[in-house]
Amino acid sequence: MKQILQDLSSGATQIVECPAPAVRRKQLLVDTTVSLISPGTERMLVDFGRAGLLAKARQQPDKVGQVLEKVRTDGLLTTIEAVRSKMSQPIPLGYSNVGIIREVGEGCDGFKPGDRVVSNAPHADVALAPVNLCARIPDEVGDEAASFTVVASIGLQGVRLANPTLGEAFVVTGVGLIGLLTVQLLRAHGCRVLAIDFDPAKLELARSFGAEICNPGSGEDPVATCVAFSRGSGIDGVIITASTKSSDPVRQAARMCRKRGRIVLIGVTGLELNRADFYEKELSFQVSCSYGPGRYDPVYEEQGHDYPLGFVRWTEQRNFEAVLDLMAQGQIDTSALVTHRYAFAQAPEAYSTLTDDKSVLGILLEYAHPVEERHARSVQLTEGKSGAQPAKAVVGIVGAGNYASRMLIPAFRAAEAELHTIASTGGTNSVIHGKRSGFRYATSDTDSIIDNADINTIAIVTRHDSHAQLTCKALRAGKNVFVEKPLALTMEQLAEVENAYSASGQYLMVGFNRRFAPLVTQMKALLRSCREPKAFVMVMNAGAIPADHWTQDPMVGGGRIIGEACHLIDLMRFLADSPITSVSARRMGENRAVRLTEDKASITLGFADGSFGTIHYLANGASSFPKERIEVFVEGKTLQLDNFRALRTYGWPGSKNRKHWQQDKGQSACVAAFLRAIETGGAAPIPPEQLFEVARLTIEATEQLRHQR
Repeated sequence: MKQILQDLSSGATQIVECPAPAVRRKQLLVDTTVSLISPGTERMLVDFGRAGLLAKARQQPDKVGQVLEKVRTDGLLTTIEAVRSKMSQPIPLGYSNVGIIREVGEGCDGFKPGDRVVSNAPHADVALAPVNLCARIPDEVGDEAASFTVVASIGLQGVRLANPTLGEAFVVTGVGLIGLLTVQLLRAHGCRVLAIDFDPAKLELARSFGAEICNPGSGEDPVATCVAFSRGSGIDGVIITASTKSSDPVRQAARMCRKRGRIVLIGVTGLELNRADFYEKELSFQVSCSYGPGRYDPVYEEQGHDYPLGFVRWTEQRNFEAVLDLMAQGQIDTSALVTHRYAFAQAPEAYSTLTDDKSVLGILLEYAHPVEERHARSVQLTEGKSGAQPAKAVVGIVGAGNYASRMLIPAFRAAEAELHTIASTGGTNSVIHGKRSGFRYATSDTDSIIDNADINTIAIVTRHDSHAQLTCKALRAGKNVFVEKPLALTMEQLAEVENAYSASGQYLMVGFNRRFAPLVTQMKALLRSCREPKAFVMVMNAGAIPADHWTQDPMVGGGRIIGEACHLIDLMRFLADSPITSVSARRMGENRAVRLTEDKASITLGFADGSFGTIHYLANGASSFPKERIEVFVEGKTLQLDNFRALRTYGWPGSKNRKHWQQDKGQSACVAAFLRAIETGGAAPIPPEQLFEVARLTIEATEQLRHQR
């Protein structure tokens, strides 16, 4: 598979060869025939990528504030690394794809292989598209015309919000691609339309679609023109599809409208409004969101649950279908909107045209190369090494998301592991991070890594619901396993992992990196001389995550206690150096003001030596407060660790406070210890019984929280 990616750090646009994805539930695998470059959105992304760092910061002042806050809490060097990692992550371009279904995932009723479909998939010769973002193309509509469907749906959603009726007078401000399609949609609703733009050629196109025109650049007054166009009554509605920093389009829209007129913003403009204009006429102003209801809802888009038609008549998918029906009836004409055609292999040239020529409208990419060659599931990235050492860890990594790319892969690389193959479901991320880190192969086939005889060690960095299954499969295949926390989501999964481990004779490691952090190692050294039981207070200022995020889903992420608080349970177990004998958990009580309470909880642990401690896992604190604070009280002495950067000692003779410029949570040391054990045959860095103990107690604490009354 080949896909177009945009490098946000350099602005370079490139075609990257990636493993073809495998079809999944509620998704369609499509062989692309044509895709449309959106001149508005994609030009903005390319221009942003090509801008300098200062220009990027000016465009995103809110992000600058977040960066400065992270510097205060995590340190300068850690923040620089995070920003560089974010900016070096290429993004896929495109959202208007047409092709032929190759495979249909489970739960995709109404679709079959061979159907022509349009989707919001990116520019790639193989597309994996969510079923609710796909629509079948009528026989009367060609592929080129169908490629305008998604862009037209953006206009259609704005039209639906404006609610035009037969005979009303409407203005479309800005007649680029979406604006010209919006003109046709309004005409299909039986409206009289006035198009406003500074580009004479685009205005002539609007005229050919039945609109009257106004060009402020030639001295015409938009407001006066609208008064005449509305026969002195004022415009019924204005749809703004322009892209400008100026607030003039919105101000002029208010002045054009009749009393109780409607203004809908589809494009991007300044929003310095005059209250009097809106107040005196009781105008309504609304910002339209993309293709319609369902957009950005993971339940609709990712899980494929449709909204009932009786309650939500027009969703994204149904808007796609409506546009295609209008095309089939001849009420939307896209032939005049195509300004350029390029073979897919010429995509970099197409993007040069996009940025150099501001008059372009529809740029089509054509995918005429053979279909079968697109579907390789593995791609070679580098030449293999010869004569690998017998005891050397040869690593395959399953998962190539943000944490894997920023933390885990660099840790394996720093420890000089032989990086063999990296897998990601979609294929693209495995190539991006595989090339950067020196892997030999990238794949979208997880089983091929586990079955590969050349690989003796598997690292699992996927969504939490797959950890136990993949760990068992890898252990049974005779592989050493490093699995990111959590080890399992349920007691049943944990028992299965424990059985697989017991029968395997392999190393098993969970990414409990906190116990390997340099300042934690120093705390442990100080505590070794203590004979009395210890008291712990640990705070994780976790920050809010939306309730519909996958980590909050008990079936997918397991919830945040299982997914993240387990770190502190393991850390307390490590510092106490004694088995856990009791656990008691309490969450915030039910309150109408708080939708989710499980991520605001306290967990108290008791230990066999008399030690005890409390973990406060809180998602309702200030982001400017340190994320993690660890305090230990023992024998008249105290240790306080702030965010793995600063260690303060109280009452420890001869011990000095320590502060590091860079936060170090122990990720590299954790991985290095695991690989060292494999290569030397030494003891496991974390005793297996502690891995299972911590996992068991974490699940037990979570169950207490969920059954709290």
